Amino acid sequence: MEPDDLKAAWQSLETRMARSDAVQRALLRETRLLRAKGQLRPLKIGHWVQAALGIALIVLGVACWTRNTDVAGLLVAGIAVHAFGVLTILGATATLVLAGRVDYAAPVLQIQRQLAALLRVYALNAGLCGAPWWIMWLPVVVAFAGLGDAPAAAATPAWIVWSLVIGGVGLAATWLYAWRNRARLLARTDGPINCADGADGIRRSQRLLDEIAAFEAG
Repeated sequence: MEPDDLKAAWQSLETRMARSDAVQRALLRETRLLRAKGQLRPLKIGHWVQAALGIALIVLGVACWTRNTDVAGLLVAGIAVHAFGVLTILGATATLVLAGRVDYAAPVLQIQRQLAALLRVYALNAGLCGAPWWIMWLPVVVAFAGLGDAPAAAATPAWIVWSLVIGGVGLAATWLYAWRNRARLLARTDGPINCADGADGIRRSQRLLDEIAAFEAG
């Protein structure tokens, strides 16, 4: 084979290899992005449920405090449930908005930043709307009781006081744990993903994007 023919054959081989590599990169990117997008679906469903819960809490709270303006305990419980319902909707909405804004057609680095922002808002939502259930179950129970007839001079049962104390201790411990472990909770680790953590879908998406970034860099 003449040198010119050998050179042409080598160039043709290089072109084919480059095309094959480009196809492999595009295929890997497409499949990983589809999987990453799918990982957020349970998160979105969960936060739509949270928003529905918030609406239910508002309805319950309003129904309680509007019919018990002369009973201090029921009035306070109804207002607390009403306010917590609003907070629950706001937390769910913020998370859903950020999840919906993740642009999987954008560069990998931009998607990673969007997922990092989503994970931070998720953690904040969990702290403000999830952890307070240590205490908020009690106003909810009281609010349901307030839908019936309650005497205006009714005393506060002792079990409510003790439940508030125990719930307050549990809430403080939960917040302290979250604060001390905030860096680990927000980090993308290389170890096994804790499936009990509600943020596992976000972390799986981040891991898939890390694979794309590593492949493209290689």
